Amino acid sequence: MEAGGELLRLAGLTHQRPPFAINEVRIDGVACPVEEVTTARTPFCTLLHFRKAGARPQPKVLLVAPLSGHFATLLRGTVRTLLPDHEVYITDWHNIRDVPQTEGSFGLDAFVDHLLEFLRLLGPASHVVAVCQPCVAALAAVALLAEDGDPCCPASMTLMAGPIDTRVNPTRVNDLAKKHPLPWFRSNLIHPIPQGHGGAGQLVYPGFLQLYSFMSMNPQRHQQAFVDLLCHRLRGEVDEAQAISDFYEEYFAVMDLPAEFFLETVATVFQTHDLPRGELHWRGRRVNPAAIRRTALLTIEGERDDICSVGQTMAAQDLCTGLRAYRKLHHLQPGAGHYGVFSGRRWETRIYPVLREFIQMSN
Repeated sequence: MEAGGELLRLAGLTHQRPPFAINEVRIDGVACPVEEVTTARTPFCTLLHFRKAGARPQPKVLLVAPLSGHFATLLRGTVRTLLPDHEVYITDWHNIRDVPQTEGSFGLDAFVDHLLEFLRLLGPASHVVAVCQPCVAALAAVALLAEDGDPCCPASMTLMAGPIDTRVNPTRVNDLAKKHPLPWFRSNLIHPIPQGHGGAGQLVYPGFLQLYSFMSMNPQRHQQAFVDLLCHRLRGEVDEAQAISDFYEEYFAVMDLPAEFFLETVATVFQTHDLPRGELHWRGRRVNPAAIRRTALLTIEGERDDICSVGQTMAAQDLCTGLRAYRKLHHLQPGAGHYGVFSGRRWETRIYPVLREFIQMSN
């Protein structure tokens, strides 16, 4: 009965951001307290710094979380793995349902604005790591800084499972985006935030619809996960059961997306492929990845990624023609799905060592 009750509880959705709950990390075998500090804040995002008391100077890393229906805490495991060796900052995006309409709209240009501001706050010789959807915006921001000769252009850029060129090995997500014209998405997926919320009246792509879309691509996998959870509880396999429970606690915490940002992303990234065609613009200015000459580039993909397939992220290597070969690296992780690229055993034991060494070499 207790195990069945857990399944019912997990099936519910929440719009509240879960805590990161990273209170300490071990550095060289010694426990080091971790404090969450707000470095910068806008109406749409908080730049959160995981400050470690008494830690020696380490490379600064801006971890760019996706704005795709889940909170930045989806990268909790990514942060925890990075922390012993790096000074970690993360883009903690706010749920748009809580942002008043008076704060204005939030589109792809505004997303890039935030990354430019945050990279300048971190200063020279920092590193940027983008996970999934924001890889396009991260590449754009670095290209703009490079073209301007900005001293705050990062020393390295890591793009993990991101849709740089979705024409390569299209997935079901890509096919859906191409199947319908943009007015269809506007008519069927965009809804106003109801009264009773800070952002009442704002047009959004509701987080629960995004979650349903992802789960409907492979419902059998999620059904089996819940069966596995029940069986693990009945057999007293605490660790195995807790891993599944923790994942769905996070997975079912959803946030709404600004309509403008969602529709612009569908159009420019998945339909017209502006970045790989050399037609992506920020505030009317063309984004030129070839301008990147000093920021080392690492692209990471998962062999079994059914959201961002093999080759879509690696496409950034071809766009950054101004980089010498020794400043580029690509890592394909065998057996890893989309979430396995930035969380779980393969991330910790196979992918992270590559990333850590890459940052050290680029420092």
